[in-house]
Amino acid sequence: MNTPAGWYERRDYPRGVLRLREPAVHPYFQSNIWFVPGRDCDLLVDSGMGLVPLTPELPLTDGKPLIAVATHVHVDHVGALHEFTLRAGPAVEAAHFRSMDDAATFAEEFRALDAPVSTPPYAGWDAKAYAIPPAPLSRLLNEGDLLDLGDCTFRVLHLPGHSPGCLGLIDTADGTFFSGDAIYDDELLDDLPGSDRAAYRATMTRLLTLDVSIVHGGHGESFGQARLREIAQAYLDATAP
Repeated sequence: MNTPAGWYERRDYPRGVLRLREPAVHPYFQSNIWFVPGRDCDLLVDSGMGLVPLTPELPLTDGKPLIAVATHVHVDHVGALHEFTLRAGPAVEAAHFRSMDDAATFAEEFRALDAPVSTPPYAGWDAKAYAIPPAPLSRLLNEGDLLDLGDCTFRVLHLPGHSPGCLGLIDTADGTFFSGDAIYDDELLDDLPGSDRAAYRATMTRLLTLDVSIVHGGHGESFGQARLREIAQAYLDATAP
């Protein structure tokens, strides 16, 4: 089902989790945006391309804070991050959030596409003018940090390989895992500037033993523990020395 504005596609998951996507964006830059309601604080995991304001599409509650987490600094995950006051992301990439430089975000690749969107987000939209507003982090995340929403707590996992700062968030009680681009059920990318295949292999080895109930990735559909292990093992097999 599309939002009234027609730009974001919405899908509901158990425990109030909401996924938004931008179906008009070129598939290479189309990512998942996750909203998680909490008793005392809500959580946003990644923020898409930012071509249309994201905040009005979220079921926000007046007076309740929301912490927006970027799993890494690539363009398809940080476009609307500037809209939020409480912004968290990987400490090792913090400098890039202050500048949103093309060298780190790869925004120039989106601008250079012949057809970056199938439908313009608004009349007169020009891909050549696309830029990501700087969004300095208000909280730097490292391995083992906790995000407490009041009725659930997410632990930060540093999962480098796709990018130096890639991180995931796992619910310490029920095993819900937001994996960003560390792992998802689609083609995994390990050949970008800043990618590290050895680090990615270490991440996949770690994920083989991670207990999860469901994985909500940065791209593609959600999946369970068995599929998590299949994807991780397939990557290890394909990249074996």
